[in-house]
Amino acid sequence: MELTDKNYYDKASSLEYLSVSLFKEFMKCEAAAYAELKGEWLPERDETPLLVGNYIHSYFESPEAHEAFLDRKDAKGVSNRDKMLNKRIKKEKVLKKDFKVADTLIERMAGDNNFMQLYGAGDKEVIVTGEINGIKWKGKIDSLRLDLGKFFDIKTNKDLHGKNWVFKDGRNLPTTFVEAYGYHLQMALYRELIFQQFGISCEPVIFGVSKQDPPELMTIHFETEEMQDLLYDGLATIQEYQEHIKAVINGKEEPRGCGMCDYCRSKSSFANNIYGALDIPLR
Repeated sequence: MELTDKNYYDKASSLEYLSVSLFKEFMKCEAAAYAELKGEWLPERDETPLLVGNYIHSYFESPEAHEAFLDRKDAKGVSNRDKMLNKRIKKEKVLKKDFKVADTLIERMAGDNNFMQLYGAGDKEVIVTGEINGIKWKGKIDSLRLDLGKFFDIKTNKDLHGKNWVFKDGRNLPTTFVEAYGYHLQMALYRELIFQQFGISCEPVIFGVSKQDPPELMTIHFETEEMQDLLYDGLATIQEYQEHIKAVINGKEEPRGCGMCDYCRSKSSFANNIYGALDIPLR
């Protein structure tokens, strides 16, 4: 199928194409991700972080895209514009705290000339597709500058300097939010898909913005040999696990449960969840 803005997030496209977000869900728990993909499990998630992200991205895409996002309604007929309001304040329309913070971030970013010249001049929300070892992948590029050989991605975080942890070499190690949240994997994939689609090698740049007061702005590159190795590690992770994940999606292999998420807990019983006293898995 040919992907468009209208069908990019459809279930059918997720069955045909892998995406970074779907890949990450399967890496967390195959059983939960598979059940959700099949419509058999509807996890309760706070949609605010996703709305805030789309609110910021659509603002820098175009005025038309931003208004379309605000007016978009869910299955219950509630618009994103209404979801942003603090319902506790009845007399006047007041934004929730998260969106007040988002407005502050937008103001800081829009006032940065370097950001506006680089990110602002790029092609926004560019859909890219390709194959990794015969398996179809899709992605959406925040801002693509083929003329500069670069693509840009906005990432917000509570604190850009916060210590995060990643399990590596059999132990938990401190790392940056970029590696902890798998953004290196995303950047590696997007670089490959851009090359396949346009024949141009582009380097990723992340514009990081903290949610502090005042927000910190940071340009994050992958130019050194060590950073390039991080990208290659991300692509290697995709190559290592994608075949099994695709087989699970196609019903050819059984999904494995993590044993500790909401879905796995909902399926646990005294008959199927049995461990020795010292064998209980730890988080």
